[in-house]
Amino acid sequence: MEPERSFIGRSGLFSDETGMFRNPSEPNAGDMVTVKFRAQKSDRVSVWLLLGDKEIKMKQGYTEGRFVYYLASFVMPEGTISYDFRIVGKEETLYYNKLGWVLSRDPYYAFRVTAGFKTPDWAKGAVIYQIFVDRFCRCDWTNDVEDNEYFYINGPSVRVKDWYELPKVFDVRCFYGGDLEGVRSKLEYLRSLGVEVIYFNPLFVSPSNHKYDSQDYDHIDPHIGVIINDGGELLEDGETDNSKASKYIIRTTDPENLAASDKYFAELVAQAHEMGMRVILDGVFNHCGSFNRWLDREGIYENREGYEKGAYVSSRSPYRNYFSFSEDTWPYNDSYDGWWGHNTLPKLNYEESPELYADIMRIAAKWVSPPYNCDGWRLDVAADVGHTPEFNHKFWRDFRKAVKAANPDAIILAENYGDPSPWLNGDQWDTVMNYDAFMEPITWFLTGLEKHSDEYNAGLHGNGDWFFKNIIHNMSKFQQASLSVAMNELSNHDHSRFLTRTNSTVGRLATRGSDAAGRGIKYGLLKAAVVFQMTWPGAPTIYYGDETGVVGWTDPDNRRTFPWGHENWELIEFHKYIISMHKKISCLRTGSVKPLIGTDHLIAYGRFDEKNQAVVVINTKEETRSVALPVWQLGIPDGEQAVKRIMCTYESGCNVGREMYPVNDGYLKASLGPLTSLLFVAGDYDYKR
Repeated sequence: MEPERSFIGRSGLFSDETGMFRNPSEPNAGDMVTVKFRAQKSDRVSVWLLLGDKEIKMKQGYTEGRFVYYLASFVMPEGTISYDFRIVGKEETLYYNKLGWVLSRDPYYAFRVTAGFKTPDWAKGAVIYQIFVDRFCRCDWTNDVEDNEYFYINGPSVRVKDWYELPKVFDVRCFYGGDLEGVRSKLEYLRSLGVEVIYFNPLFVSPSNHKYDSQDYDHIDPHIGVIINDGGELLEDGETDNSKASKYIIRTTDPENLAASDKYFAELVAQAHEMGMRVILDGVFNHCGSFNRWLDREGIYENREGYEKGAYVSSRSPYRNYFSFSEDTWPYNDSYDGWWGHNTLPKLNYEESPELYADIMRIAAKWVSPPYNCDGWRLDVAADVGHTPEFNHKFWRDFRKAVKAANPDAIILAENYGDPSPWLNGDQWDTVMNYDAFMEPITWFLTGLEKHSDEYNAGLHGNGDWFFKNIIHNMSKFQQASLSVAMNELSNHDHSRFLTRTNSTVGRLATRGSDAAGRGIKYGLLKAAVVFQMTWPGAPTIYYGDETGVVGWTDPDNRRTFPWGHENWELIEFHKYIISMHKKISCLRTGSVKPLIGTDHLIAYGRFDEKNQAVVVINTKEETRSVALPVWQLGIPDGEQAVKRIMCTYESGCNVGREMYPVNDGYLKASLGPLTSLLFVAGDYDYKR
């Protein structure tokens, strides 16, 4: 018989919101919900489920290895409930919430669950690939934006002739010619990489390469789609009047061009679906662009048959109340409200326009419905929509109803900085781009930089203790339904490339220049980051080109073209392997997570479910070190061949040879080289590629 301890063994205590510890994890009202709590057998404790203002003594259920599992059940009510645990030992009482064990209750960190809040199963742990279309792959030369096709933000449009030319400091009207045909030509590459979801940056008609300034939400831009009818004239040098940009006007307003581009996109989505990949669109509904047909500041639609006058053109426009004007100065009223004062980004005026509100709800449903059948929306600056928090929440409640009515399996994923919890209660967004609980903490820990490469913090660089405290604090703001589908990115179109961040150098394109983005980089840190990304809760999201070593400072340098013909195949093969492990080892996709060690330039953690366990350890020092990992906390038993190392990454490459390791007295001992990550697995798993 094991000796009875006076104090509770903290490291053995565990519960969370995954299916292993709450069944069902995403209950409906009226469901019988069973909650489990784990403690060490030697603790001989009693455990209480603190459910709102109720206290339920948990029954001792079953034992397994070192642990005993306590169970309690309740009927799920309507709305949201919170709960935590009280653990009573011989000489002390502890509490347990999302932070782990604590000495006193804190409702802020209680577990939460909302009746009926479910996120799509296909999105849980899904591998997402983000494509900035203009820079991904060019296949159709006939739809390229031409030099002087139109005027935008102090200059004419520019066609970049050399695919490998690096972006300039001002890049918004420079086009490399990437298009949807280019994406279609690379679908097999994406499938071979292991991609399950394609997330497109905006695709709707727009004068910029990034397309966050929509001209027409109802149509795919023919410049990345199909141009059936061409013609018209380019602007003469020095001309700024876009009403004379007849070539651009024909290309972006001709009904046949728009219909053909929409049809092509529908076919692309269908082909992606046939290949097992989903498609998410980028929705920019806080603001549109000055070219937008509802405003028409540029005179694109003013004299086109079949189009109404824009609100800038006429006070009698049917779109007059789509925007907020401060003066009555028609025709050509430029006193409209611009987002952050930008006159190229007119703020949409939902509060005063039920017509606009209805139009956007229609658009929200349109693109997730036949014939397009997209699988969800990523929402740009979603917390900014409207003019008050109250209206913002109303808007997203209605948006969710519109989208889910059209496609119940679609995901709603928002860009958000700060606490997302007010939107993540089952009635608005499904989840967010995971900045605070993923990109920021791992970047600080591995590189000492924030996500733009604008600031270096030596106190956070390599600080494993801070890393776990910070990331778990921010993860606590999510319900499990949202956390399991959160978009976990290392890079994207708004921030510096992660590989550039590994140089721990503050800089931007304007201050450091292009070449410096590739100096002092550390591939060992990039690979460690990707191992973390593929083994941490959420949906790992690859920004196009990261898998082949593209570098770049923050916007616009992060939008370099994919280097087709000059790929880093060793890095691509590494990505293929770690993605395959993420998809085949069940605990890496939907299992529980438990920190094991957080210290000086070293973190270790485990993932586990009822089938298998995985252990990850990352050393960011440029020296070899040894570590003893307390894998007993994951339920891994002792044995001479208890775990298998399936990956070791380092600066010059990676080793995927299988090597068995013993576990003695609950510990796995390993040696780590400089800038190294190790991945171990145990239990029932299919590790074959």
